[in-house]
Amino acid sequence: MSRGISSTCRKKGWRTYKAIAVFVFGLLALLPFLAHAQNQTPGQVAILHWYGANAVTTVGVGSTPYFVAFDGANIWVTNYSSNTVTKIRPNDCTVLGTYNVGQWPAGIAFDGANIWVANNGGSNVTKLRASDGTVLGTFPVQTSPMGVAFDGNYIWVTNAGSNTVSKLATNGSLIGNYPVGNAPIGILFDGQYVWVTNSSDNTVMRLTTSGAQINTASTGSHPVGLAFDGTYVYVTNEFGGTVTVFLDRNCYYIATLAVGTEPIGIAFDGLHLWVADGGSNAVSKITPDGSEAWSTSGPYPVGSFPVGVASDGASIWVTNAYSNTVSKL
Repeated sequence: MSRGISSTCRKKGWRTYKAIAVFVFGLLALLPFLAHAQNQTPGQVAILHWYGANAVTTVGVGSTPYFVAFDGANIWVTNYSSNTVTKIRPNDCTVLGTYNVGQWPAGIAFDGANIWVANNGGSNVTKLRASDGTVLGTFPVQTSPMGVAFDGNYIWVTNAGSNTVSKLATNGSLIGNYPVGNAPIGILFDGQYVWVTNSSDNTVMRLTTSGAQINTASTGSHPVGLAFDGTYVYVTNEFGGTVTVFLDRNCYYIATLAVGTEPIGIAFDGLHLWVADGGSNAVSKITPDGSEAWSTSGPYPVGSFPVGVASDGASIWVTNAYSNTVSKL
């Protein structure tokens, strides 16, 4: 309220005009949204779900953000060119901290208490306490680690330069290194088996938790990301612009789905699969229909060259490598 207005009458008048102005400007701001609200149900209007993906919020992080993980409370992002990770509070997008890790951090995973980061340029992984970002240790693996996954007991790391995966105890001690295909990148635990994308072989491979190979299946060109919806495993094919779908129980090929250009990261939110289409500067949404058929919607624009994607149960988070940002949808 203006200091120059001293009388009670003027104070009341100012409040009235201010309230009217707020209402009018607020209404004007809503008009573009209301225009899209026609033919929507009251429930959709009430929760602002008028589009396939809601408005995008952008958060600045470090240089060249690659992959992203959710720890049950906060979002974690690897900043490949900054040698750091950023921790973000999801509800208001506040950056809670930026923490030093190893050289060229790429893949990231949460083990229930700690964050694990694959340092692609350091041939090691860093373990951070999720509650406060304290570095608890850095542990050697093999050459050019890229992906990280947790199987409930052990940490698994793909070593793109060694054509192996490493298995570590949660204290960082090495259990073993196991051969896979050429240039493994993505890694996933489905509750029973470990899945690995061999990017130079155009294959995906299943391993037991003892590291033994079970089977290998063909994918599209340059497979990278992996996601699991409880029944099917999805593989992004970066150079093919597609996602390959396999039946989880036997690695049986089901379908190939067209998405945007250069799909890399993929995540399941409980209902849909979200794909970071790096070359399209957008994400695609894949919806299963429950009968081995899928529909694809989008593109939903984000920042420049999206790489990683994760769900926090309410929103989708996408790393934009060339924008140095993270998008929240």
